[in-house]
Amino acid sequence: MTISRLIGIMAALRTPGTGCPWDLAQTSRTIAPYAIEEAYEVVDAIERGDAEDIKDELGDLLLQVVFHARLAQEAGDFAFEDVVGAICDKMVRRHPHVFGLAAADDPEAVTLRWSEVKAAEKAARHAARGEPQPSSLLDGVPKPLPALTRAVKLQEKAGKVGFDWPSAREVLDKIREETAEVEAELAQEPGAPTSQALFEEVGDLLFVVANLARKTGVDPEQALRAANAKFERRFHHIEARLAEGGRSPAQATLEEMEALWVEAKRSERALGDVSN
Repeated sequence: MTISRLIGIMAALRTPGTGCPWDLAQTSRTIAPYAIEEAYEVVDAIERGDAEDIKDELGDLLLQVVFHARLAQEAGDFAFEDVVGAICDKMVRRHPHVFGLAAADDPEAVTLRWSEVKAAEKAARHAARGEPQPSSLLDGVPKPLPALTRAVKLQEKAGKVGFDWPSAREVLDKIREETAEVEAELAQEPGAPTSQALFEEVGDLLFVVANLARKTGVDPEQALRAANAKFERRFHHIEARLAEGGRSPAQATLEEMEALWVEAKRSERALGDVSN
């Protein structure tokens, strides 16, 4: 099986008169959200360790690449082969320690070399287009990234020039400071709708928490996904235990649900999951 079959299937789907009405109606803009969705589904399958699902989800993600390439080909911009050629050339350029004479003996050196080559590529691209060079170190961090991921990348950029806390402990101090500011805002108007000041203080707190994750080597997106999964698991336990008595969570008290939450937590610990 080769990629040419998938390219042919997409061409058939996009053929006016005989193709699929839905596929024919799409543009790169309308299908853009699916690329993000499929990428997340790949990550989910990887985290679950499900090889069959990983295979299927990678196929769905590859379909998005072929779809976008087909739309670009119809517009006369580029074709799938150009996408493949571009990434091959980029990988060779960014690995001069493998395909050239440069040396890089550890992962840190490779990362540094990659960043240097990437920066040079961007500068050359701006020059070729007659565009001004980026004026800020933070330019180039994609705005559509998930907010936690983008926060970490912004912090990494600033950290490279020394604008950073020396250790995670200093970040913890900052979290305490931000938490106190949130508390102060909550005390201003108890029970009132969320104010702009409170909105900003909560945002500041989240930003610093993302920084703590970075300083401790934790991916905040993965950590939050794991916390979400834990919450779902334990809430499902609450629902199941209440259902044994013919009730739903809406019919239980907070104290009852808290007790069942603790029960779920203890059960997980007994099975070897010692997380909170």
